[in-house]
Amino acid sequence: MPWLARLASLRLTLALLGVLGAAILAAYFGGLRYSPAIAAGLSALAVNLLANLVVTPRLRQQGPLLLFHLALLAIILLVALGRMVYLRGQVEVLDGEEFAGQLLRHDAGPWHPWRLDEVRFVNHGFRIAYAPGLLRQQTRNRVSWLNARGQEESAEIGDDTPLVLSGYRFYTTWNKGFALVFAWQPRRGPPVLGSVNLPGYPANALKQAQEWRLPGVPEPVWAMLQFEGELIPEDRDGEFRLPDDYRVVVRYGDRRWDLVPGEDTAIDLPGGQLRFVELRTWMGYLVTWDATIPWLLLAATVAVLALGWHFWREFSRRPWNPA
Repeated sequence: MPWLARLASLRLTLALLGVLGAAILAAYFGGLRYSPAIAAGLSALAVNLLANLVVTPRLRQQGPLLLFHLALLAIILLVALGRMVYLRGQVEVLDGEEFAGQLLRHDAGPWHPWRLDEVRFVNHGFRIAYAPGLLRQQTRNRVSWLNARGQEESAEIGDDTPLVLSGYRFYTTWNKGFALVFAWQPRRGPPVLGSVNLPGYPANALKQAQEWRLPGVPEPVWAMLQFEGELIPEDRDGEFRLPDDYRVVVRYGDRRWDLVPGEDTAIDLPGGQLRFVELRTWMGYLVTWDATIPWLLLAATVAVLALGWHFWREFSRRPWNPA
């Protein structure tokens, strides 16, 4: 069958590898989603490998080689499937707040099942130690959630120890900081409690300000956190913490307010009143989902064992130190 031989061609293999490499580079440097293109390239390589297994009798006649190539075929197909179903996203959750299934940003394959609406957990705050030079050490983030029986469970997660719910894995990241909690009382309607996440700290230590919009207010509101001294010393060990003494500066148009914790200062704005409530922290989580990972591990293990089996058989047929 000439067509089958052409499918098994090594030249076709090289061409497909070139196409796959171009798709990967475009995805990496272009910042765009190329999951279907990468999956298509991997699927074409799988067809090429399968054709090689059919037209090459030697690969089928030797058990270890056949098992290795079948495992390699499974790896290629699983990687292709993974690019179609994966999810990678980011979310910021306030200390004491519940994650409600919404991500700030994400990248996902077109076949992702989207079960994030089933996921709920509460962020109970974190502790992060720093070595001299502001080198971040282990992150200890406390979380709790309800299991399938409705019972509360809790755990401590970190950069390498995720919270796993409905297949989604939540990892802590370097991205964390302070949040200003405000109470907004509109002219009409019930009061609303909300937070404004300031830029990550200490990465943006000199930029602890944020601008946001309130419902019914024509112009944006600007707020800044001010405090004295270093929260995390650069020349010795330290720990991320809330400042002991701080104030919040709020601006709207050409008006300015200096807010001190403990003072109930009402800021009159068009459409309602704004009050500063408290200072809290937020944690930025990396969210991932890929159901193919355990199967990839299994296929890779089989491939390594099969290849070891093949070489053991080859070398055992002749003495290691021939006379």
